[in-house]
Amino acid sequence: MKVVVFEDEKLASERLIELIQDLRPNAEILASLKSVEAGLMWLQNNEEPDLIVSDIQLLDGSSFEIFNQHPIKCPVIFTTAYDEYAIKAFQVNSVDYLLKPIQKQKLENALQKYDERTSSSSSQSLDIDKIREAIQGSNVQYKSRFLVKYGQRIKAIPVEQIAYFYSQDKLTYLVTFEGKKLPLDQTLEELETVLNPDNYFRVNRKFIVHFDSVSDIHPYFKGRVKLDLQPESGEDIVISSDKTPLFKQWLDQ
Repeated sequence: MKVVVFEDEKLASERLIELIQDLRPNAEILASLKSVEAGLMWLQNNEEPDLIVSDIQLLDGSSFEIFNQHPIKCPVIFTTAYDEYAIKAFQVNSVDYLLKPIQKQKLENALQKYDERTSSSSSQSLDIDKIREAIQGSNVQYKSRFLVKYGQRIKAIPVEQIAYFYSQDKLTYLVTFEGKKLPLDQTLEELETVLNPDNYFRVNRKFIVHFDSVSDIHPYFKGRVKLDLQPESGEDIVISSDKTPLFKQWLDQ
């Protein structure tokens, strides 16, 4: 069994690998990678492993970015401290979903599910239609407002007033359509799980934008596109060539 691990915390990675090798002595750990960029590069330049064990929050973004940009066929066991990702996890060939800290018995149960799945030709892929029905029937509630510090007050900002979110120097900000810039406690990764994906799209590692904030789209180098936002962001906002088709599909919904 050839395994790749996506985990940005060194101690957590070492512990996870130790558990896998203890439970499956024949397992070959091909790589332990810390970032979305490293994960994409590895998958693009190597044969797909038998199994991926992946944390959801990596150094430079969510591991879902890897699987969106590089679709895979092998199963995935997700690990994370945030259980709100659970439903989304099962859209990506997930075998199981483990909350940190990882318990040895629960990892063993997940590996047994992997064994059962790979030993049966009828269980090689998830029933995506049933998963989609389950997600649609789960009545997911997206954020309708955010509490922010506004001078000496705490103010609620309705989500429909927010043009985009961005990160800078390890801090997160929202910008309203009126041009007000306000700090937030959540990371962009956390915001991705609570924003309606029909209205908001994470265009790169620094920006999540509202549909109506995109004022112009310009062709850029090597299949990428560059965005102009309203209000202006003061930065070059470039979407990668891998993500550009997804962005265009989102705009055209």
